[in-house]
Amino acid sequence: MYIIAGKLRLNELRETELPKLRQKAEQSGLPEDAQAANDYANLLGSFEKKLHDLELTRMISVQMGPQIRLIQNNDSLMAEKIQTSIVNTIPLWKSQMVLALGIAHTQSAMEAQRAVTNLTNELLKKNAEKLKMATVESAKESERGIVDIETLEQTNQMLIDTMDEVLTIQKEGREKRRAAEQQLRSIEGELRRKLLEVRQ
Repeated sequence: MYIIAGKLRLNELRETELPKLRQKAEQSGLPEDAQAANDYANLLGSFEKKLHDLELTRMISVQMGPQIRLIQNNDSLMAEKIQTSIVNTIPLWKSQMVLALGIAHTQSAMEAQRAVTNLTNELLKKNAEKLKMATVESAKESERGIVDIETLEQTNQMLIDTMDEVLTIQKEGREKRRAAEQQLRSIEGELRRKLLEVRQ
């Protein structure tokens, strides 16, 4: 709104006040009137540069949105990673504790039942088989990845989209700066021509 208001005011001053000053300079032929018109034109040029700076600041503010979103996405990804680690690590710790207790109980039973009958030997074999199954299952669980391949594909696509968006923003920024430079050169040339007309 400030930019729009500034442009409207700038156009109004160029169409009303500046022509009055130039007309006064032409009518009086006094150098101080010509200088006053020139100074006023310079003031309007400075005001136009300020408006352009506001437009550049507005573009920077617009770019802040995607930058903040990138930070939020990174925070979300890290929170999910930490949550996944917690969900997978705590059950692993529990299973290892149970396994350690089971082994300790098995060793105590083996020491207490060395001289018993074949029934005790069969019981020990069953415990060994259960221990093997528990160990194999624990090994299988420990070999599972903590991150799904779908998640990696999604994060990879988000990274590619982020890079594409950054490149697009940079390209648009370069194009706007080039257009602004051309417009400033055109305005500067127009101002020079007008100054020459005032001095004549």
